[in-house]
Amino acid sequence: MIGLLLMALIVQVRQTIGIHEDWGAFRERGPDRCFAMAAPVHVRRSGFVAISYWPGAKVQAQLHVRLSRPRSDAARVTLTIGDRRFRLTAGPRDAWAPDAVTDRAIVAAMRGARSLSVETVGANRRPFADVYRLSGAASAIDAAGAACAG
Repeated sequence: MIGLLLMALIVQVRQTIGIHEDWGAFRERGPDRCFAMAAPVHVRRSGFVAISYWPGAKVQAQLHVRLSRPRSDAARVTLTIGDRRFRLTAGPRDAWAPDAVTDRAIVAAMRGARSLSVETVGANRRPFADVYRLSGAASAIDAAGAACAG
């Protein structure tokens, strides 16, 4: 019974807006937040990349990366889309664009590319990269933005 109640709560909190090839668009309530999200190509890895909209906080198309494993404290995190490279601000497992201008540049680059990668050095001192397909990203980003626009 508790499991069913928990499942009902999760369903109420997160709503699927749509699945667009390799990307999904979702909405969460309380406070409202919409986001487009994808998993890395290597499905056995945890992690994700998301583009989020938070109308209450006036956030538009903000990048959030959850790394597939912890990174070294001293390691940089670089997001690469085609020939564009973006240095991200990072914590132990998460990374973000340093500002809204960079968020917009990343989303614009995503719209014209086939894949993106996030590279860093793990806590074990070995380099790693999380790779994401971008097929469906533009549609999912647009759907998430539209869902939180009204």
